[in-house]
Amino acid sequence: MRAAMNMQTESTMHSGSTKVHMRWLPVASDAYTLFVVIALALLIGIVVPFYAELMDYKPARLLALPAVLVFGLLLLFNRLLLLALIIVFRSAGDVILDSTRFSIGAYETGIGGLINLCVIMLACMLVFEKPSRLPKKMTLAWLPFLLIAFFGLVISPEKGDAIRSYLTLLSYFSMFVIAFYFVRSAQDFRRCVKMVLWSSALPAAYALVDTGLHGSTGGVEGFRLQSTFTHPNIFAFYLTLIIPLTLYMLKDKAVQLGSGSRVALTLYLIYLLALLVLTQTRSAWLACVIIFFAYALLFERRYLLYLMLLPLVALLVPEIRERLLDLGSGTTASAYAKLNSFAWRLSIWESGLQWMRPSHYLFGYGLEAFRHYSQTFFPAANNMNWGAHNVYVQWFFDAGVIGLMAYLWLHARVALMLKSLMRIDRLAAFATLALVFSYLVVSSSDNIFGYLVFNWYFWFSVGIGCALAASSALPDNKTGRHARPLERP
Repeated sequence: MRAAMNMQTESTMHSGSTKVHMRWLPVASDAYTLFVVIALALLIGIVVPFYAELMDYKPARLLALPAVLVFGLLLLFNRLLLLALIIVFRSAGDVILDSTRFSIGAYETGIGGLINLCVIMLACMLVFEKPSRLPKKMTLAWLPFLLIAFFGLVISPEKGDAIRSYLTLLSYFSMFVIAFYFVRSAQDFRRCVKMVLWSSALPAAYALVDTGLHGSTGGVEGFRLQSTFTHPNIFAFYLTLIIPLTLYMLKDKAVQLGSGSRVALTLYLIYLLALLVLTQTRSAWLACVIIFFAYALLFERRYLLYLMLLPLVALLVPEIRERLLDLGSGTTASAYAKLNSFAWRLSIWESGLQWMRPSHYLFGYGLEAFRHYSQTFFPAANNMNWGAHNVYVQWFFDAGVIGLMAYLWLHARVALMLKSLMRIDRLAAFATLALVFSYLVVSSSDNIFGYLVFNWYFWFSVGIGCALAASSALPDNKTGRHARPLERP
């Protein structure tokens, strides 16, 4: 009996080991999968050494390949998460992304370029999957602008820079379109506003580091805060976007904030205003003052009292006083170093417009033509290709009267769409219209087209406002019911 039991035990053990052994061996149906895995492993093993050599073995550059894989997976399986990551973290990305740039022939790219491509692809995939959600009226508003920009690309004297600029404009349009696929109700709108506000957390925190490192080592203009951005003006324009949205969240009666949250948000708003002062960007100051003045007239008149005290406070702050007094000096010299910034802008605008030939008034000279010809018509160019520092002058020079009209038409259509938001949420309409107004103001003194990160946040924020306005036309809203909640694309 014992021998029989031993034989049975051995048989069981042999049977179990066979099952265990067979469990780890691929069946015939899995042979193809196993072959693909082995082939991919071999391919990666072959490619990685060449890739590492191409990236010069620098860790920041080596991140490009893993970034492609991560962005690709998120693009396929979780687009909402991909959008949230881009919105929350892209504002702090310039410090890191600039170190990942590498050259392929004459073209320079990096992880930043991959993110730009992801944004355009995300918009295309959303439109292909649900073309009915595409904002047709607003697309028609963008169409003349994009078509004229494409014509400017064709006739541009700087094809490489023109292609890059046109892809940048497409990414702005993509961010605007994406908003319509993520906002279907007021709750979705507030959720997206919160995402944009969260994007300011890292730049606001890093501003303390920037101030500590460079606060006492300013140049000719003194210290100008730029935080995680590549220029103080870009950070300033970004703050003119964040400040109205913070005011909206603070004053939105549909969201019941606790006393602690309200105090924290109020202090954060004051902190953002202080950061805006440290950027020393006068056009951003002007835009912010006009926004608060309009808010005071429309919503809370007591704010007018605070604004009356503003000139006195401005004179007491050295950074503001010096920047304002700078406008009264350096207005007659011809060299850039001896002109104040406003007089220098007037000089380059006058030089460019006088140099233009009437035959180019209609369609301009092509994308990036102002920079290309600036060394020809601007006496103080000093062997540098200067931008116009004025979107209206630049767009007239590059795209002519037709291009300028298309640009103004686009913003007029956006403003009209946001105005219709008044019947749904008056405060949201004011906040988003304030963004459009401040954008038009600062467009008169800087190269706004080239500030990719700021434009992404601007067009996404304006897009969610337009999407909320468009949601009022849905059948659910016409019957008085809320629009359906956000669907995951």
